[in-house]
Amino acid sequence: MSLSILAAAIAFGLAAVGAGIGNGLVISRTIEGIARQPEARGMLQTQMFIGIGLVEALPVIALVMGFLMFFAG
Repeated sequence: MSLSILAAAIAFGLAAVGAGIGNGLVISRTIEGIARQPEARGMLQTQMFIGIGLVEALPVIALVMGFLMFFAG
C-alpha cells in the first residue's frame, strides 16, 4: 500500500513540475514573439492558449494514472 502512495505522489509531483516548465516555455516564447512583432499579437495569443491547453493535459493524465496506481495496489 505504501509503495502505491509513493508512486502516485511521484507521478503528481513530476507532472506538476513538467507542466510548470512547459507553461513557462510556451509563455516566454509568446512574449518574445509579441515583442518582435506586435502586430501578430492576436495570432500568437491564440496559439499560446492552444499550447497551454496541450501542456496542461499532462497533469490530468498523470492524475488519472496516479489514482490508478493508488487504487490498484
